[in-house]
Amino acid sequence: MVADPAVAGGFQSGPCVYRTGAGFAVMGSFLAIFSAVLAGLLAVFTWPIRYLIRSIRYRRAFAKARIKRCVILGLDGMDPKLAEKFMDEGKLPTLDKLRKQGTFRPLATTIPSMSPVAWSSFQTGVNPGKHNIYDFLTRDKQTYAPKLSSTDIRGPRRMLKIGSLNLPIGKPDIRLLRKGKPFWVTLGENGIFSSILRVPITFPPEKFYGVSLSGMCVPDLRGSQGMFSLFTTQSPDQMEVTGGQYHHVQRNGNTITAELIGPDDPFHADGKPLTIKFSVIVQDDATATMKIGSEKITLKKDEYTDWIKVDFKAGFGVKVKGICKFLLQSTAPDFQLYVTPINIDPEKPVMPVTHPLVFATYLAKKQGSFATLGLAEDSWALNEKALPDEGFIQQCLELDEEREKMFFDSLDKVSKGLCVCVFDGTDRLQHTFWRDIDADHPAHDDAFDGRHVIEDLYKRMDDLVARTLKKCNGDNSMLMVISDHGFNTFRYGVDLNRWLEENGYLALKDNDREGKYLTTVDWSKTRAFAIGLSGIFLNIKGRESQGIVDPGDEADRLRTEIAEKLSGLAHDTQQNTPAIKSVYNALKLYNGPYKQNAPDLLAGYYPGYRASWETAVGQVTESVFHKNTKAWSGDHCIDASFVPGVLFSNRKIEAENPRLMDLGPTVLDLFGVNVPGYMDGKPLEVMSS
Repeated sequence: MVADPAVAGGFQSGPCVYRTGAGFAVMGSFLAIFSAVLAGLLAVFTWPIRYLIRSIRYRRAFAKARIKRCVILGLDGMDPKLAEKFMDEGKLPTLDKLRKQGTFRPLATTIPSMSPVAWSSFQTGVNPGKHNIYDFLTRDKQTYAPKLSSTDIRGPRRMLKIGSLNLPIGKPDIRLLRKGKPFWVTLGENGIFSSILRVPITFPPEKFYGVSLSGMCVPDLRGSQGMFSLFTTQSPDQMEVTGGQYHHVQRNGNTITAELIGPDDPFHADGKPLTIKFSVIVQDDATATMKIGSEKITLKKDEYTDWIKVDFKAGFGVKVKGICKFLLQSTAPDFQLYVTPINIDPEKPVMPVTHPLVFATYLAKKQGSFATLGLAEDSWALNEKALPDEGFIQQCLELDEEREKMFFDSLDKVSKGLCVCVFDGTDRLQHTFWRDIDADHPAHDDAFDGRHVIEDLYKRMDDLVARTLKKCNGDNSMLMVISDHGFNTFRYGVDLNRWLEENGYLALKDNDREGKYLTTVDWSKTRAFAIGLSGIFLNIKGRESQGIVDPGDEADRLRTEIAEKLSGLAHDTQQNTPAIKSVYNALKLYNGPYKQNAPDLLAGYYPGYRASWETAVGQVTESVFHKNTKAWSGDHCIDASFVPGVLFSNRKIEAENPRLMDLGPTVLDLFGVNVPGYMDGKPLEVMSS
């Protein structure tokens, strides 16, 4: 049974909407491997010449620099209030040292306060109107269906059909929809090398003087944003899974046989997925033996395997290579096996996930296989109880360990220039375990009152900062520890589409509330609709395919009218507590050539509220407010004033209200590079060490 996609604050999607074109992976692999070999040979033979040219051209690259190296450690979602609380309690000694001897400030985030929006402003130094990212999702103007806002992946345009076979001609089209130039590209143009690891919204990777590994929005091998598999002997009516695939398997004695589903077959018109058969022989209550392909693996209950290579045969001798981990959860009375989303194999990537392409292979040879999926922490499997709490925590820990290896390798290799690395565990664990620290949350369980997942997380990050700081001592390095936003509780979801319906702005066909992706909306009577987590779009003539709102004065009046009515929306069943603080008009909020692509209106929620799960995927329910009973209990998709990020530094920074978009200009200024005039951010005043 395949369930529909769902969207969370960290955006875990399912199989339907966010899939990319069939065949992109295989054809991409041909071109990627060929290009990598060709580029590698070319690099070897031309290295002396390129080194000489670069040495001459950039011999004075650091002549005006005030620092030798800048290290930016991104801890996605670290909250300043929690950090201050734990520092005051003596639990974060290294961050407290930075607070006292260097800098600690709240760091203003973007509107809306979402990771893709915020990290895009971080890297480009501009407001969203100039970088074109406003949410995880946007709408397709023709179909109204949700689609990824950051990346567009399409298969080859031309196909040669021979009977039932489809032979792709040409290469896939992979486009980064984020606009603007990252500040490390500008550094490279001035001869300063950068290592950029797992910064969100950097897929596909851009060319520049340095190395990079893409982060958030890299797809899995199936073209989704993360589709797990659950194999179990439980009957289908006992379990529903969203954001993944449920497979009912039969047990024959001690043996279970099944198929692992991979990407769609690119060579056949029917588009059936490629599969790999595997078998599991149960040994006892805690162990089993698995055979998949040529691999024979020992499965131990509640322990993840290492990354296992899986090759899907696509015909013509072609193999599509991926990696995944297996977690044996139970052998009796029911068998249950969880499989992570199938990641692109970094050793032989079928799509470019690094710059240069061979950098992925270097990292894999250096440290072994590692997650390439942009959202590798499988929070949706946790939400749907396909993963237990302990299994999700362990997954986050192992992924952070992978990140540490490549980060410290970068610090060892790059003695001059810029090193940036973003860790996602701080975001994912706060999203999913905020229920532990909010006793009033609908998902709070008193049984876990002694659990300290978030406190332990902050302590681990403090230790990471301590080890990073040691690498920065004595070499004129500036260290900044930053987050893109903070965190708060998420107790209730707000169905914006239901509110729009109640107030006469949206109409349904035959009162159908079962359909998702806005498929049941009557566009001939609908003036406004919501999709994603950030806001509301008007159904404008000439912009949307079935628009009915005139784009001039009528649209302006409608924006003002909806904003005034929606601001201050209160939740009656919760003692009339306000749910929405402000509603922003994007045309007035942003400046730049892409502001027309933003939602017309953006809702800034009070703590405790957020766009509902249903709003995100375009389903209209029967009520405006919904209790959030999922593990995903904390969030930051609220008014930006409530969730600033953090800025720590080993140097004094004289700035009362620093902004995330100020950091890029600050780094350029520290290296003596002129700040481009298009940047909205301004250099912060950094004191000498």
